[in-house]
Amino acid sequence: MTLSCFDLGERMLSVEEALEALKELAPRSLGAESVPLETALDRVLAEDAISPVDVPQNTNAAMDGIALNWPGTRQARFDLVGEVLAGSRFAGRLEPGQAVAITTGAPLPDGADTVVMAEQLVMEREGARPWVEVQQADKVKRGQNVRQAGEDILRGTRALIAGTRLRPQHLGLLASLGVAQARVVRRPRVAIFSTGDEVTAPGAELPPAGIYDANRFSLRGLLARMGCEVLDRGILADDYARIRHVLEEAATEVDMVITSGGVSVGEADWTRKALDDTGRLGFWRIAIRPGRPLAFGTLGGREIPFFGLPGNPVAVMVTFLQFVQPLLRTLQGEQQWQVQRLTALADEPLHSRQGRVDYLRGIYSCDEQGRLRVRTTGRQGSGILSSMVAANCLIEIDAARAVVAPGDTVTLQPFGELT
Repeated sequence: MTLSCFDLGERMLSVEEALEALKELAPRSLGAESVPLETALDRVLAEDAISPVDVPQNTNAAMDGIALNWPGTRQARFDLVGEVLAGSRFAGRLEPGQAVAITTGAPLPDGADTVVMAEQLVMEREGARPWVEVQQADKVKRGQNVRQAGEDILRGTRALIAGTRLRPQHLGLLASLGVAQARVVRRPRVAIFSTGDEVTAPGAELPPAGIYDANRFSLRGLLARMGCEVLDRGILADDYARIRHVLEEAATEVDMVITSGGVSVGEADWTRKALDDTGRLGFWRIAIRPGRPLAFGTLGGREIPFFGLPGNPVAVMVTFLQFVQPLLRTLQGEQQWQVQRLTALADEPLHSRQGRVDYLRGIYSCDEQGRLRVRTTGRQGSGILSSMVAANCLIEIDAARAVVAPGDTVTLQPFGELT
């Protein structure tokens, strides 16, 4: 797709077209900073991590037992000439017919190439000439139970690539290299606000025609899970001048703006008009449910991304997962990420409308034959936020299908680290 997203105008876009249009925006990558490793969880690496050491540093024992140069015969008894504990080394070199007691992780002595586990040994440590006897010596294989130096990571090789989002296992790996500071992409600064005269903050008295603001709190949680710095602008009434001022101000200090509500063609929907006057509207109609209308554009001279999400709470979460999330990951420089999709068998009829993608809230599980099966959470209205609470996935019905019969295969997106 080569068409600029700003040339799409009022045309209804497919989900694929909308995602391609977002890719073409290609947000500038953010700057980098160094942070202590203990604070780097969920941050994105800004540069490759190159190992300064071999991991492990020494060829060592994979279990407790004895280390020796295995003679390749059925010899069973060896002179016990010492002991090596983790954190220490054996002085000297093992000669043929000699063995040392060794603990897991201790470096192998020079001359040793094999470790025999303690459960296979009979030892005599007392007396003038201590010895050890190997039981079932015919089952010993040269090189067994030995971890070679650098077998995990070699000195000078790339341990992690730039663009990796750091999970607990990545932190452990970096720590194993002796890394104390990680060079990561700075946190995206994202401004959010809700719109509407009817929207009321939790804790306030609910007017007769009011609704409590759920969207900002869902968005705050999703953004926090993505490692963003959130600037919460609260609730804005249906006031064009106020909305325009907040958009103009945010465009000078953040990396993205996300609003909910106020982007349809309703008389009191001022967000879209303010966007037209302070930036550029790229597109706002996508063939999905829930999730209409969704406006996307840029703000200010820096052309920061803007998302005007729908007002219904389920639609806010669905559109965030499908559209905001990929763009944020691009902004953070995250590489090799894509939405996880699984295939499951439908446990019930599922209905959609050809020409649009439906995202139903679902519950998937594994049956006795090891097959994934999925059913909906029940009512699927875009205002039924409890359907997201009950779900563990989104059921994705593509635009070519109108009906999914029981037993048919269907695509699902499991809830992951964000939900």
